[in-house]
Amino acid sequence: MLVRYKKSCEKIAMGLLSLMPQQKNIKALQQTMVRYGEEPGWQLYLLKAGESYVGLIGIEVHGTYFTVHDISVLPSFRGEGFGHIMAEKIQKLMQQREMQTTEATKSFLEKCKKELAAS
Repeated sequence: MLVRYKKSCEKIAMGLLSLMPQQKNIKALQQTMVRYGEEPGWQLYLLKAGESYVGLIGIEVHGTYFTVHDISVLPSFRGEGFGHIMAEKIQKLMQQREMQTTEATKSFLEKCKKELAAS
């Protein structure tokens, strides 16, 4: 289940965001959390499987498209399709908007698309 980020999940979200290569620096991580919390077009979602949060996806919404800036899955849950699930769910949520990527998320999301085409 994809759930919108709430302040009560801040530590979980920061832990998942810290798995992104560009978020290794604590100041960058804190700035990213502020952006998702305060800027209207920036949205952060957590993926819950059972009772655990296993992944995170962060987007910036524009008129006809949205950009995936952050996407991560806990290492112990990788290879189980959770990245694909998040990409699919966020696309449904964004309806007709086109999904775009950044350099940091491009290869991961391309891999998810290939897995979808193969299944």
